[in-house]
This record gives sequence, structure tokens and C-alpha cells, in this order.
Amino acid sequence: MERTRKIEKISVFDMFKIGVGPSSSHTMGPWRASQRFCQECLQQTTLDQIEKVQVFLYGSLAKTGKGHGTDVAVLLGLCGEDPVTIDTSLIDAKIAHIKQNKRLLLAGKLDIAFDYDADLMFMMRESLPYHPNGMTCLAYLKDGSKISETYFSIGGGFVVKEQDEAGGTEANFAPLPYPIETAEELLRYTQELGNISDVVMANEKHWRSAGEVKAGVLNIWHVMRDCIYRGAHTEGHLPGGLNVQRRASKLNKKLMENAEYNSAEEWLACIKGSQCNFQKILKWVSCFALAVNEENAAFGSVVTAPTNGAAGVVPAVLAYYACFCGKVTDDDIIRFLLTVSEIGSIFKKGATISAAMGGCQAEIGVSSAMAAAALTERLGGTAGQAQMAAEIAMEHHLGMTCDPIGGLVQIPCIERNTMGAIKAITAANIALEGDYTTAKVSLDAVVRTMWQTAIDMNSKYKETAEAGLATNIPINLAEC
Repeated sequence: MERTRKIEKISVFDMFKIGVGPSSSHTMGPWRASQRFCQECLQQTTLDQIEKVQVFLYGSLAKTGKGHGTDVAVLLGLCGEDPVTIDTSLIDAKIAHIKQNKRLLLAGKLDIAFDYDADLMFMMRESLPYHPNGMTCLAYLKDGSKISETYFSIGGGFVVKEQDEAGGTEANFAPLPYPIETAEELLRYTQELGNISDVVMANEKHWRSAGEVKAGVLNIWHVMRDCIYRGAHTEGHLPGGLNVQRRASKLNKKLMENAEYNSAEEWLACIKGSQCNFQKILKWVSCFALAVNEENAAFGSVVTAPTNGAAGVVPAVLAYYACFCGKVTDDDIIRFLLTVSEIGSIFKKGATISAAMGGCQAEIGVSSAMAAAALTERLGGTAGQAQMAAEIAMEHHLGMTCDPIGGLVQIPCIERNTMGAIKAITAANIALEGDYTTAKVSLDAVVRTMWQTAIDMNSKYKETAEAGLATNIPINLAEC
């Protein structure tokens, strides 16, 4: 069996990134790019030689950047703040201080002048050739020279530099025991090892110990769980100007019926122990998804799965599995997320997980496929049935446009996560009763189709807020 080809290395910890909402490609990516720029400046000069920095945002980053918090992310990244560790309650104050004082602390060390209106430029009419989410960072030095780097945020928080060949470097590739580029290859490996999650674990152990993998993946679930809990217990309106009211907390109160609990773990245990009919279970799934994406829209701490805009689908389906599908152990949860990550990796390698490249099919569609496959495996389905579920879920998201009203990750984005979660559960149930060997459409075929659809899709339906719902609402609502 051939296992030495140059196939992109994507770990479960690449697919799942802990960070800040509302967008992995428009917030997380630019944040990481700004941090990276500071590091690369330090490799070429010393901080005291830098007089000024400027950042130019292009394409989709310019057109929907303010609604997606790109400006906030860039400023925080330049200041050396990290999206994993930052206290999100302090973000507004930090940004206000920079704007009011027209100064920032570059790399957390050098106090320099920075004018938000003059040094952070939204190039609305310009795009860079490699990817719609492009940004150029400039540092002007005292000797008259400058350092210039161009980055692309390619979805899911992944960032590449302009000179990186085809979006990758040798560091992104490694000889794995089970290199995977296609669903067909993955299925072939399962004949040797068992489930999809077994194959993923075998590859992960090539980089770190099994104990480290399990602890890290379980921590990802805990962050997801805590995000659901916060979102389901926070009232008010979302920032940005659309005046969108949070709904998860109201739904949670109605469904809980005055149950008592003191933590996210106890809360889920209460839900698991309650009497739920079909309608109530559907409402809980919606509550879980709404909670995550309301937190995401409010610059809360979330996990990309595979993106921030689609961050609610996987946690909602996993919470559904934990609460309503019998006894679920930590090992079950770890295996669920391992399977999720591999299906997402296949879509990233064969198509895209960036809405700026492929519309919302690349975010909600992919997340629904990821969750469907994992749920199928955990409910006793074969690897073939798991792939069948992923195919079914994506098939019914093909062509979905990305048309955020006001450029915000709110309408229709938040509700779309509830739809993606329900479709994932439905796809799993269909696949569990199906025969993979007689399926007319393979997962690889639907990946190719999604990419072809992305190529054919008009650019105004790719996270530009230039068409669809974004242009068909009362104008006063869009004045964000």
C-alpha cells in the first residue's frame, strides 16, 4: 500500500482551533497573520527600528471586514494578543484605547503611533489573485526601508503567505502511516484498522502520544460544551447594529422547566435525565447551535469546526449524541471529534472550507457532513455508512450562498447552524439504514461537485454582502 506520497498534513488540532468569533477566515486568520507579521519583523530587524505599521485588507476581508471583526483582529494581533488566551471581556476597551489614543503597543512591547483611519485600509475595489481573503502588512523602518508581507486567510483559521507554493510548505507535509487525500483512501485504510476514528488516531500518534491526543481532544469538547452553556445562559442583543436578540437563553429557560444546576456538566446531565419527546429534542438541538453562534457573534470564545461561522453544528450534534443517545463515554466523545476532523480535512484538501471561496456550502455544508459522519460511526455505523452520511449531508447544502446581512455573522448565519445540525442527524439516520455499496453518489464525488459549484458561483454570493439576503432587507437595518 502506497504511503509515501506528498499529502498535506492536517491534524485534528489544525481543524479545531480555539479562538475568538465571529469568523475563522475574517477574524482568526487575520489575527494570526498580524501576529506572524510581528514575528517576521523581529527576524529581520529590531523593534526599535520600526517607526510605523500599516495594514491593507483586500477582497472579502475589505468588503465584510468590519462586520466580521477583521479590524479588531488585526489590531489585537499587532499588539501581540493571542485569541486563545485573551480575556474577551476586555476586547472592546482595548480597541477603544487604540482608536482614541491613536497608538498601539506593537508585539506587546513597542509603543508606536497608529491611526485607525489612515493605517488600516479597507481596499473595497481591489482583490489579490491567490484568494479573496488577502492582506498586506507593512513596517516602515527608520533607515527608510520597509518590510512587506502578504498573507491569505484561506478558511478555518488557516493562513498562508503569498510566496508559499500552492498554499503550503514542506513543513505542512509529513510521511504519515496513513496519508489521506480522498475519502476512498480513508475507506481503504478502515478495512485494515476498523473505524475512521481508528485511522485518525493512528496518524495523530505519529506526532504525539495517545494520551496527549486524548487529553487535547477532550479539552476541545470542554471548550465547545462551555461555549454552549454560556450562550444558553446569556441574554440581550448581539453587537453590530442589527439589534438581533439572543434566543438560546429564552429557549433554554423554557426547556429546562426550573431545573437546578451549577455548571455546564451538570446542565447537560439534567437535559440527559429529562423526559424529551421528538419535538423537544429538536428544540434542544436548535438551542445548542443557537447558543454557540450567538457567542460567536458576540466575540466569544469558540472552536472552529471547521470555521467560526459554522462553529455551532458539530457541538450541537455532539451534545445531542451525549444527551439523547444512551451512555456516552469520554472515549466516545474523543472518537466523535477525531472522525469529524478527518471528514473536514478531506473537504479542505479536495475543495474548500472558505465561504469567500465557495459560499456557505463550504462552511455549514462541510460542518454538517463532518457531524453526520461522526454521529453515524458512534451509533454503530460502518465506515462506509459514515461516509454515506457525510455525502448526504453535503448533497443537500450544495450551492448554498454566503450572504451575511450587514457583513455580520448573524443573519442568516446563526440559524443556518441549527439547520446544518438537524440535517446532520437526519443524514446519519438515513445512512444507518442504508447500504453504502449501492450508493449512487460517493463522498469523493460530492467533494468534487462542491468544488465545481464553488468555482461556478458568482463572486457576489461568496461572503461579500453584495447579494442575496444582504441586499434585500430594509436599508436602516444594514447601517451597521
